[in-house]
Amino acid sequence: MLPRSTHTRSDRESVRGKIGGRTHEISRLIGRALRASIDLSALGENSIAMDCDVLQADGGTRTAAITGAYVALADAVGWLRDNGKLAKPDPLHTSVAAVSVGVVDGEPRLDLEYVEDVAADTDMNIVCTGTGDFIEVQGTAEGVVFDRATLDVLLDLAVGGCATLTKAQQAALSS
Repeated sequence: MLPRSTHTRSDRESVRGKIGGRTHEISRLIGRALRASIDLSALGENSIAMDCDVLQADGGTRTAAITGAYVALADAVGWLRDNGKLAKPDPLHTSVAAVSVGVVDGEPRLDLEYVEDVAADTDMNIVCTGTGDFIEVQGTAEGVVFDRATLDVLLDLAVGGCATLTKAQQAALSS
């Protein structure tokens, strides 16, 4: 995250000389999500490096990074394809989007803001394919347990949110 992305200014991790645990965990999550969308063998000898900077951290930083990183990945793959640098012509087999969901004051909510996130009884990050299948589901009861019916409601809410983001990704990539 950038130094002014949160309420309290933080140093750049590159200045400190080491990556923090949170950053490392987010990096791994982004990597897992993106790898689920692409045939890596189609890249041939090419590598694609993603650099995700959080400009404003107000909850959902992981999920926003994944959703934006997919657009960057698709754009990079398009450039490689247009320049004849791919071993296979169509390596992307699905899109990827992610949302946060949770239960705040007994109410299921989509895309939690920071104040909702810290007050949530249940907090989840859900990563979906463009067809609504799940890549990753991270969920935690924050003091109040949740039942299967609540989980199903949150998963349905997340799939709907991811579908909306998928349409926005498609619009961004077509322009």
